[in-house]
Amino acid sequence: LSQFDPDNTGYISTEKFRSLLQRHGSELDPHKLEVLLALADSNSEGRICYQDFVNLMSNKRSNSFRQAILQGNRRLCSKALLEETGLSLSQRLIRHVAYETLPREIDRKWYYDSYTCCPPPWFMITITIVAFFLYNGVVLDRFVLQVSHPLYLKNALLYHPQLRAQAWRYLTYIFMHAGIEHLGLNVVLQLLVGVPLEMVHGAARISFVYVAGVVAGSLAVSVADMRAPVVGSSGGVYALVSAHLANIVMNWSGMKCQFKLLRMAVALICMSFEFGRAVWLRFHPSAYPPCPHPSFMAHLGGVMVGITLGVIILRNYEQRLQDQTLWWIFLSIYVIFVLFAIFWNIFAYSLLDLKLPPPP
Repeated sequence: LSQFDPDNTGYISTEKFRSLLQRHGSELDPHKLEVLLALADSNSEGRICYQDFVNLMSNKRSNSFRQAILQGNRRLCSKALLEETGLSLSQRLIRHVAYETLPREIDRKWYYDSYTCCPPPWFMITITIVAFFLYNGVVLDRFVLQVSHPLYLKNALLYHPQLRAQAWRYLTYIFMHAGIEHLGLNVVLQLLVGVPLEMVHGAARISFVYVAGVVAGSLAVSVADMRAPVVGSSGGVYALVSAHLANIVMNWSGMKCQFKLLRMAVALICMSFEFGRAVWLRFHPSAYPPCPHPSFMAHLGGVMVGITLGVIILRNYEQRLQDQTLWWIFLSIYVIFVLFAIFWNIFAYSLLDLKLPPPP
């Protein structure tokens, strides 16, 4: 470093940087070399930050690095990742996931080079298999409880307005479903959308969006539909799906997944069908009056999380959240809503003197 940066400024001139690439470019991965050339071409100050180079070689991106790439006008001259042949089955799967979720070719190549499947997408698989099937199948001796089943309300998982002081119910209601069709559609959407997203963005981001949607869903019910219970994972599922669909719309020209218009239409139809079913069920005469059927407001809470927090979190590949102003704005709004809902649950029920259904 001292040879190219004698003043120890942390920067290297673009001329010296290019000479290094010409001398040692054959030793680098071609995709990374392409990104380095884009970095050099996009820099208007005539110098390259050494730390950006280190981040690139260690598969990390700083915000300044991404800004340099975004400001660049160099078009990738090599063939697209989709045109590469001779790939193994796992490599084709990774390439497919890249084109399903990432709108920029340079990000797709970056992801394809750096993804190692370590760790695997464990969160979505675990929450699907263990939470849904193990509990409902082994503990309750059935895979799903219909809303007409005698044990429907008599369990420690679903959210019930009379038991809202039991804080775990704001999360554990996702383990119960109002019918096999409810469970089936949520599982399909969760696996088809959630697993690829987790492969790209990691368990931390995806679990945050999912859990935030779950909590927002139950709190939305406690505020807007105060007499109804809640079951199902629709809050978390709708947060992921709506965030993914919103990103596709925002980056429509860059998304190269096949039949994207048809896929979006199918996803919207499935979501609309499930939401319409939830609305119909909510106002259908209850099998256990005076307790109504589950609320549909959790769906809307999940959608709101998806198109705010979810869009920001999933918008860029490997960009630090703390560098984004919108992230802090939407996070603040979410925290304010959660605090408001907590105080609402403490005071509003008694002040409004609601007649709640009896506890199960």
